[in-house]
Amino acid sequence: MRKSVKFSPEVWERAVRLVLEHRSEHPSQWAAIESIAPKIGCSSQTLLSWVRQQERDTGLRDGVTTAERERIKALEREVRELRQANEILRKASAYFAQAELDRRSKS
Repeated sequence: MRKSVKFSPEVWERAVRLVLEHRSEHPSQWAAIESIAPKIGCSSQTLLSWVRQQERDTGLRDGVTTAERERIKALEREVRELRQANEILRKASAYFAQAELDRRSKS
């Protein structure tokens, strides 16, 4: 199994910029990507996904922008934490309600 390589944002931006700058020198965007990807050290498919994301971020392509994706991720994390907190509170409430019933039945 191949190990996933994490590229820095600087490499990501430089690679996308190279594709956009050298697009006119190639018959297609894919040809430009295939030419540039080995120089960056990533796969052509990876570079294509970076270019597509940049197009979404700049409004040239429909889809979820990077900022929106980060916001969704943060909201999902918050929802998960709130659900956990609600579950803890529900269990604590049931525990104390039972303790109160036990106390009343003994008196």
